[in-house]
Amino acid sequence: MAGNGAGNGAGKRAEQAAYEVVAKLRSAGYQAYYAGGCVRDLLLGQEPADFDVATDAQPEIVLDMFPRTFAVGAHFGVVLVAAEESGREIVTEVATFRSDGAYSDGRRPDQVSFSASAEADVQRRDFTINGMLLDPLRLAHPLDTVKPGEMASAVLDFVGGREDLALRLVRAIGNPHTRFTEDKLRMLRAVRFAARFGFDIEAGTMAAIREQAAEIVQVSRERIRDELTRMLTEGHARRAFELLNSTALLQWVLPEIVRMHGVEQPPQFHPEGDVWIHTLLLLEKLEAGCTPTLAWGALLHDVGKPATFRRAPDRIRFDGHVEVGVKIAEDICRRLRFSNEDTAQIVALVANHMRFGDVEKMKDSTLKRFFRLPRFEEHLALHRLDCLSSHGGLQLYDYARQRYASMPSEAVRPRLLVTGRELIAAGYRPGESFKEMLRMAEDAQLEGRIHTPEEGLELVRQHFPQSPTAGRSPSLPRQSS
Repeated sequence: MAGNGAGNGAGKRAEQAAYEVVAKLRSAGYQAYYAGGCVRDLLLGQEPADFDVATDAQPEIVLDMFPRTFAVGAHFGVVLVAAEESGREIVTEVATFRSDGAYSDGRRPDQVSFSASAEADVQRRDFTINGMLLDPLRLAHPLDTVKPGEMASAVLDFVGGREDLALRLVRAIGNPHTRFTEDKLRMLRAVRFAARFGFDIEAGTMAAIREQAAEIVQVSRERIRDELTRMLTEGHARRAFELLNSTALLQWVLPEIVRMHGVEQPPQFHPEGDVWIHTLLLLEKLEAGCTPTLAWGALLHDVGKPATFRRAPDRIRFDGHVEVGVKIAEDICRRLRFSNEDTAQIVALVANHMRFGDVEKMKDSTLKRFFRLPRFEEHLALHRLDCLSSHGGLQLYDYARQRYASMPSEAVRPRLLVTGRELIAAGYRPGESFKEMLRMAEDAQLEGRIHTPEEGLELVRQHFPQSPTAGRSPSLPRQSS
């Protein structure tokens, strides 16, 4: 599209579906517009992730007008309209104009009043840049035929959103204290939008966030986690965490990260500065679309350093910071209610990030077991970020990456030559020594010292010569190969 990014792929399909919703509502005599973030993104020349519609048609009318609908939030005036486009289901959120009552839970209005006024509707929204409406019927369609600058002619702006886009400001609509009292997550959203677009937070909005920052703890932990994850994975994580710090939100959502401030590091390994600066440098290098677990691993990899700081005679040390960091990372993941799978990966990234220091000296068996870590590519990526954000040397990263890329999976996870079945057949009884025997045989196999089960059993006999049941091999049922 000339002048915006709505002309490609999923964005174009979503816009087409939304356009048809608007056109049908308008043909029935109702007001209908694109609303919120999609308008902002179109004016910025970016492809919206989705298209929402605002209308004066009440929910029961929307439910009856379209063949496939879902009343997910009809009490609040929200209906989902589903349509099929190129074999895929596209869902458009349609919200009835409304004004909101009190927000006693700091998240949703206790009651809403439906309205016929588009201007009244946008007054309840969060930020001016998200409070604009767009009439697509006033523009050529599809939108990829619209020339630069023409988009603004179809915008309904009752809150000064276009001006704030030009000024590069995130400004709350109306009284910022009221907006944040209504939904306290909006304080984190202000930070995320400012980081994503490279905007500043308007002075009055910033002051309100600082004054109400402590109230963020009233938001559910899952909502906080999801908002922080978006900040970490949208490609502007450093800016987001600098803003979290300057708004005072960071001390309430992640006090463990605040403790990194001013924690010195040995300059011969970390010429960049303290643990906070080092962590910001990692966040700066996270690319948009990176996995959430890698992003959280980057944030938390040195979270154990503040508690283990020690100024030794030779240099600054952080003895045991990995073990302490693992415990802190586990606590954070539990507090923010990460899934068990994501928790395991984030904690593994923290637990193993220092192992790359020995990678050139590892035996083949140790190295291959290292490579077996789930999603090892994330461990490699974290080590690279860690190096580039400190001393800058990538020798160990290059070595590990090359070895990992050159090893076929069957070399890293071969079919074992010696298992418990072979040990029992050789006359060994299961017991505490079994694990040691199997580990020794597997090490030898991974290092290329044995190549057959017979060689493996001979190795075991050399180190465990006295079989408790020597000469009495139990018969085992045959298994089909």
